[in-house]
Amino acid sequence: MVKTSVLVVGGGPVGLTLAMDLASRGISVTVVETRAAGEPPSVKCNHVSSRSMEIFRRLGLAQKLRDAGLPADYPNDCSYRTTATGIELSRILIPCRRDRYTATGGPDTGWPTAEPPHRINQIYMEPVLFAHAAAIDGLQILNRTALEDFGEVDEGIVATVRNLDTGAAFQIHADFIVGCDGARSLVRKAIDANLQGTPIIQRVQSTYIRAPALLGLMDRPAWMTLSLNPRRCGTVVAIDGRENWLIHNHLNREDETFESVDRDASIRAILGVGPEFEYEILSKEDWVGRRLVADRFRKGRAFICGDAAHLWMPYAGYGMNAGIADATNLAWLLAAYLQGWADIAILDAYEAERLPITEQVSRFAMEMAGKVLSQRRTVPDAIEQPGPEGDAVRKQVGQAAYDLNVQQYCCAGLNFGYFYDRSPIITYDGAEHPGFTMADFTPSATPGCRLPFAKLSDGRPVYDALGPGYTLLRYDPDVVVAPLTDAMRANGIPFEIVDVPGDQAPPTGGHKLILARTDQHVAWRGNAIPDDPAPLVTKLIGRAGESASA
Repeated sequence: MVKTSVLVVGGGPVGLTLAMDLASRGISVTVVETRAAGEPPSVKCNHVSSRSMEIFRRLGLAQKLRDAGLPADYPNDCSYRTTATGIELSRILIPCRRDRYTATGGPDTGWPTAEPPHRINQIYMEPVLFAHAAAIDGLQILNRTALEDFGEVDEGIVATVRNLDTGAAFQIHADFIVGCDGARSLVRKAIDANLQGTPIIQRVQSTYIRAPALLGLMDRPAWMTLSLNPRRCGTVVAIDGRENWLIHNHLNREDETFESVDRDASIRAILGVGPEFEYEILSKEDWVGRRLVADRFRKGRAFICGDAAHLWMPYAGYGMNAGIADATNLAWLLAAYLQGWADIAILDAYEAERLPITEQVSRFAMEMAGKVLSQRRTVPDAIEQPGPEGDAVRKQVGQAAYDLNVQQYCCAGLNFGYFYDRSPIITYDGAEHPGFTMADFTPSATPGCRLPFAKLSDGRPVYDALGPGYTLLRYDPDVVVAPLTDAMRANGIPFEIVDVPGDQAPPTGGHKLILARTDQHVAWRGNAIPDDPAPLVTKLIGRAGESASA
């Protein structure tokens, strides 16, 4: 029998992130993954959000990821055209990989972080994560291994898994199991979680192709080229910046199916090429856009993350990235309990924090999907007409496409604006959380919000100074903090104090003290330490109430 602290089911980006985060905190982890080591994933995800890159920075692999993907000078722009090789209607400028840290101007610069977003397909991203994870002590990856079932026993779970090459079954004993096993999650079914929402928003006929001649037909290439014409609207994603492309054919009518729509004719209409153009189909990647969220993320010692917990249209890149946010949220909570400094009730915070945010973000994505669908279905016939009338139509459509979509491709609000407003381990003070949209947000130190970005006196971003538990940011060095320090350390809680330089004004509200969690969210704020810090400490470690799920 294999023994481990946490069994992670699924070795995709979400499962690997969870495993690496746990292992970085000294927690033993075993990952079971049905694919062989090195077997490529599907070409699904193409964007790593800024918040995810911040997580990968903390885990020591942000630069490794930035060194992979598209060529360093390949434009990361989004280009709207009549066809992929046709007339450009508008362009959302996004810095290429080479200029990502230094570019100024345009809608996708000036991010309040040391790690702006990164455009990279999952087939290049996942090997970087796997190699990094495989080199970490205490992290075991069992490839070609499938979960068959599991049950909860005293103080843990026992799972039966099977080696898919030999057929041999064996057991794994763990303190906890986490299903990062995708849309058909066995763990989700085992915990009696039900997906609720809208089962079909749109069908997308997707094809991964090799077309070496396509790049030469594009007068100005882009990471993503979106075709808008009355015949067939679609999206062309550059995978390697040379010859491999992913083409999304957005089926327009409810009666269109993957089988009824001519794949070849649609690809040629989206690309704007004739029958003489040659390409090779590498794989068919058809998918259905949905808005489904599980009604629970946990039962006892079993949890679900990522697509196992929620499925929606990947607008603003918040499919995989929402799962990565789940993973890092759960990782520090599990570690807090397993390391012995928090009560098991701290784990109630995972569902209390992530489920409402997931529901909210999924609605953002569905609303955006509806607007984009409407735009595609109403492309004027005159968009390809030469002359002044066609020019006027193209200008109007191009501007409308830019205005609608710049908010999802440059989505600071979704990255930095969300907050946890019903957590059992956050001390709220009655202040209202500032609202946010997909694109915009207001930095705030209101408890539950993301700690506003700042730089320390040594030039480091404040997030680099956050410890593995709680970190007290002191904006006035004269404020006495010893009572909280003593109380935290008496309970064995990882606790750091960081003095923010005087030229950095406290975030809105002017509080001299901000207590931040390791995941960058504010847990408490004030101008002085409470006379009796015990109730605050009790809340922070989950001892203020009984666990509802344990």
